[in-house]
Amino acid sequence: MNKTSKITIVLILLAAVAAVIIAKQNKTAAPTPAIPNQPGTESTTASPPAAALPRLVDLGAGKCIPCKMMAPILEELKTEYAGRMQVEFIDVWENPDEAKQYHINLIPTQIFFDPAGKELFRHEGFFSKEDILAKWQELGFNLSGKL
Repeated sequence: MNKTSKITIVLILLAAVAAVIIAKQNKTAAPTPAIPNQPGTESTTASPPAAALPRLVDLGAGKCIPCKMMAPILEELKTEYAGRMQVEFIDVWENPDEAKQYHINLIPTQIFFDPAGKELFRHEGFFSKEDILAKWQELGFNLSGKL
């Protein structure tokens, strides 16, 4: 590997770290409120689902590597927790207006909503199935179906 290639790699890594730091600062500076249901609009961004279930929304893109890693996890959650939790994936490259409504900085971003549509928590980056389930538990939702 020549010197120019090494320098290029270091610069790319530095730019990525800077982007994450800036995004984290923006996130802590002004928390994003839940988005109310707007009458007359077709979007149901934060409105509660018909069954009044807690909802996990993952915003990403089909060609993003961490998003691709999230896809099987989301499918497992959707199948295993049907009737107890709603799981939704939104491709922000195909639906850029959705990304604006959720005020995301990075992809993938996972947003946890209570059954009333109130945002409880958001996470940026890859989030394992175990961590997602632990976060629901921490937020007070027993998704196992057991008391």
